[in-house]
Amino acid sequence: MVFENLLNPVFNPLLNLPTLWAVVILSFLISVIITLVYKYTTNQDLMKQLKDEMKEFQKEIKELRKEPEKAMQVQKRAMQTNMKYMMHSMRSTLFSFIPIIIIFSWMTANFAYSPILPGQEFTTTVFFEEGVDGEITLNVPEGVFIESGNRKEIKESEVKWILSGLEGEYLLEYNLNDKKYNKGLLIDEKKYEDPVEKIDDGFIKTIEIEHKSKKLLNLFGWKLGWLGTYIIFSIVFSIIIRKIIKVY
Repeated sequence: MVFENLLNPVFNPLLNLPTLWAVVILSFLISVIITLVYKYTTNQDLMKQLKDEMKEFQKEIKELRKEPEKAMQVQKRAMQTNMKYMMHSMRSTLFSFIPIIIIFSWMTANFAYSPILPGQEFTTTVFFEEGVDGEITLNVPEGVFIESGNRKEIKESEVKWILSGLEGEYLLEYNLNDKKYNKGLLIDEKKYEDPVEKIDDGFIKTIEIEHKSKKLLNLFGWKLGWLGTYIIFSIVFSIIIRKIIKVY
């Protein structure tokens, strides 16, 4: 949450764009950062030499198809060179790992789900441990409306309510056996709260608010969320950027 708040002033303007374009832009920026860090934290002359060696080994292995013993020896040398290449690449990974994880956390918090819109019906569900029975009550603040009764009997280890509400940030209160549980709710056209609140106190497993997973790309029927979309574009951008600035 702390890092997310730090990134909000920088990345929040992206929320005004279609999510697909926001992910494409971040894919490009992250690819540029990773490539530049890699270029200036590695010995590029050595990396080029090792890469050329691996290409030569691959060529030799193809030529030695009919001589498996010699091919195996070349394969071992190729593996040793590849290991050296990976070890020298590790330094750049260490420099970029933490910043990228922070950015990924922000993307997960903003691109994974569709927000709950004002006036839109949605559900909140409480999942219980096995054997828990009785009744549970949901209390909602002003601005949130329950489309079904607020007091429900626990059946099949879960209870669900249908809600709607006005734009705003709210706190839902769930009462079970004199115990109170809270779950944040955000009704907004751009943002959302984490849909799942883990409890695991022996009575309640999780409290969840319904959010539809956001799909950004449809590749021949394969629907991709933000992460799959990011991976595809980042691979494309990385290949192009590496060629432009000559990174080995």
